[in-house]
Amino acid sequence: MAGKREENEANLSNDLRADVLRVLGVLKVATADQIQRLSLPHLTYRHTLKPTPAKRKEARTASHRGAVNDLRRHGLAVDGGRTRDSEEVRMLTKDGLAAAATNLDRAPEEMGALPKSGGRSGASHAMTVNETVIALIRPKPDLDLLGGEPAEAFAAAQAAVDAPDGIGSLTSYATEVALSVKGTWRNPAIGSPRADVVLTARQAGVALLFVEVDNCHEEAPLIAAKFDKDERFFLRKEKDTDGVEKPMWRTRWSAPAGDAFERVHPPVLLVFHEVGKRSAKTQMANVADLTRHHWRGRWHAEDGYHSYDGCIPIVATTLESLREHGPAGPAFWRFGRKEHQPLLEAIGNPRRDAYLARCRRVAQEEERRRQERLARWPVCADCGTKFTYARWEAVESPHPRWGSGPSHPHLCEVCQNRAVAAQERAEADERERQEEQERLRLEAEEQAAAQKARGWFSRFRT
Repeated sequence: MAGKREENEANLSNDLRADVLRVLGVLKVATADQIQRLSLPHLTYRHTLKPTPAKRKEARTASHRGAVNDLRRHGLAVDGGRTRDSEEVRMLTKDGLAAAATNLDRAPEEMGALPKSGGRSGASHAMTVNETVIALIRPKPDLDLLGGEPAEAFAAAQAAVDAPDGIGSLTSYATEVALSVKGTWRNPAIGSPRADVVLTARQAGVALLFVEVDNCHEEAPLIAAKFDKDERFFLRKEKDTDGVEKPMWRTRWSAPAGDAFERVHPPVLLVFHEVGKRSAKTQMANVADLTRHHWRGRWHAEDGYHSYDGCIPIVATTLESLREHGPAGPAFWRFGRKEHQPLLEAIGNPRRDAYLARCRRVAQEEERRRQERLARWPVCADCGTKFTYARWEAVESPHPRWGSGPSHPHLCEVCQNRAVAAQERAEADERERQEEQERLRLEAEEQAAAQKARGWFSRFRT
């Protein structure tokens, strides 16, 4: 029938199996509950009338469990053991990872590696990674799919919709990503570190973020040592497709280019989950102290900000705080700062941004004044040529020793010189005319005097 959605032998929609492939392609290991919360979050608020939490979870995850089982029958997924809470864990086979790569539109080397043990040891680390991704995304339920649910369930879903947004979507994340200190992206050298999570969500303000998860089992020096390898990776350079050598990570991920003020490495978020014997707060403090040489910036007292040229911005939080506040809440401590901040502020440099904004405002104001000045730039009233800057300055602000300034302020220097020369010629001609008139007057007076004298002499003769 036209328009009928294709279904498999287990009567599961292709969309549902695609959802499972996408989630497992990103997370590598996941429970049906985690798959459901990421792909169809509205189901979290369904089946609320079931008598127990276990029965509610069984009902809302039934479709995804069926989809995973169907993928397993087709050789795309396998059982990965159980979590410490006895939940079944599923993971992809190599064929399943390849199918997920196609579904996610990613190259094989962008998919990350398959986990070595899955759930055979409880998958506690993988489960914390998954919960970190879910807490960062904060999936929003579709309220249109909750018609007929009890008011309490709808109100809870509405609260989730109204809560601050998370960062990115499932496709913004990748897990088990090798950071090749040697070798290639496809074949990293032994000893290359792996990022638990890589987040790229430029539209949300996070161009690139590496996430490391710790269940408070490892000692602080072991966690701090990972940053030595991270720095080796960040410093590694390779030629890009344009033939320009640049940091290797920039050949894979897009990020704003460093400017003249700072060229920082990508930020790293540490998420601690207190399931081990160590205190998350103590772990943060110890790791911060041991990694000081990686994150400490340089204070510019005259400008009021730190620069982090060559540094790794390291931010820490706990899974509990991340779940409570989300990325937009004050759950993140940037090593070296006193207060907790939202994620975007913590991985950024607000003081530097404020300084640069001030510089931009000053530059814009100077440009505005310059444009206004250009708009009233004078031209010669005679030939129409624009004044030179020196001429304009001389006209507007004459030197004290020069008296009142140029003699012809409405003319350019050339025309002024021509006008002055013409004026001097006219004055010389006027002087000559006056002198000639004076000479003629004197001659006339002399002639008149001579005639008068001759008249007197003639009287004496008579």
